[in-house]
Amino acid sequence: MRLSYHITTYGCQMNVHDSEVMAGLLEDCGYSLAAEPEQADLIVLNTCCVRETAEERILGRLGELQRAKRANPDLILVVAGCLGQEEGAAERIRRRAAQVDLIMGTHNLYRLPELVAEVRRKRRAKAAGRRQAAPAGGPLVEVLPGKGEGVHEGLPIRREGGVKAWVTIMYGCDNFCSYCIVPYVRGRERSRLPEDVRREVEGLAASGYREVMLLGQNVNSYGSDLEPGPGRSFAGLLRELDGVPGLLRIRYTTSHPRNFTDDIIEAVADSARVCENFHLPAQSGSTRVLGLMNRRYTRDDYLGLIGRIRSRVAGAGFTTDLIVGYPGETAADFEDTLSLVREARFDSAFTFAYSPRVGTPAAKLPDQIPAEVKQERLERLIEAQNGVSLEINRAEVGRTVEVLVEGTAEKAPSSVAGRSRTNKLVIAEPGEGRTVSDLLGREVKVRVERATTWSLEGRLVP
Repeated sequence: MRLSYHITTYGCQMNVHDSEVMAGLLEDCGYSLAAEPEQADLIVLNTCCVRETAEERILGRLGELQRAKRANPDLILVVAGCLGQEEGAAERIRRRAAQVDLIMGTHNLYRLPELVAEVRRKRRAKAAGRRQAAPAGGPLVEVLPGKGEGVHEGLPIRREGGVKAWVTIMYGCDNFCSYCIVPYVRGRERSRLPEDVRREVEGLAASGYREVMLLGQNVNSYGSDLEPGPGRSFAGLLRELDGVPGLLRIRYTTSHPRNFTDDIIEAVADSARVCENFHLPAQSGSTRVLGLMNRRYTRDDYLGLIGRIRSRVAGAGFTTDLIVGYPGETAADFEDTLSLVREARFDSAFTFAYSPRVGTPAAKLPDQIPAEVKQERLERLIEAQNGVSLEINRAEVGRTVEVLVEGTAEKAPSSVAGRSRTNKLVIAEPGEGRTVSDLLGREVKVRVERATTWSLEGRLVP
């Protein structure tokens, strides 16, 4: 009888793709996917630790899984990902979730089958009373956090869907923003070779995937650790991948505004497949707060970058990340962020209240902002951005946009749903004689007839 697994993913797109790799590794050694966690012989929580609330959610979920562990004593419970990599997190997991069998971090992902086998071996040894068994009440295997080493190519991947695919181009981050734990859990920057990236993208296009999302904590830094050569910069890689046959679209995330160069702007402008949506995390509209954050650009630098992109890339769309309540943020600093939203005119924004993470410089700063002040500022920011988003979307009514069909609309199963080149969600009626399956993976033209804050709606045109 084949053993089964279930993976629950928390956090960013990088974690989503890491889960695809872990699934591929497990299926490569004989596991099959379980429909529900309770049906699995192996449960993996692929964790995030960017915010304290994320860690609390994961620890809460581990508590819920105690019942599954009691029902199936042979169940193996794994905590993987960024939380497993964070210094001190393993001790918190041991203290609050003794039922966990394996704790591992991001740098050990490729070792998952080997480590699971070690858990099983130690279980058998413990049952036989051997001395090497782990002490009661702790994980049978725990891989201590370490530094990221190199790049592991050729790992199997179990991908979801057949229209869009994630492709990691680099690992780690060297920016050390003062609020961010990522460089400590993902390690320093390591780039894949451009020929390996192109080979993977060509394989995906040949298999029917029509869009790839290039992943990195800061894709603009791609190639900085490689010897100079063709495709060994981010702009060069975009130009290289633009020629892959069968591919319709290329996206990427995340870009640090500090080193989004004019060469990258030119590469996007000159490419047929690289989409015109720019995700540029501003984090704050206050130059003073940006300095505290160690972002290494000013408000004027940021707005200047957006201006240069708009002057070179017709129809460019912009999204961003914004944090309110950073330690020491004054009412005037927050007003600067509100005015940035109005001036930059983002299509949408991911907004967050600052959450301190142990081990980051910001967690030690004085003048931490009270929770109620952070919440009030967050609500005002969301209201301001929603107003801008609605204005921008309403301006699309009457226009025709190009949409890559990804599937059915969640609330309208007879309609297609997809994304415009600027990454807007578009829902459309397929028209007479056409079904969603006929259009899946195709680029279609949609005339926009209605707009909401979060989506466009219309009908397909010939």
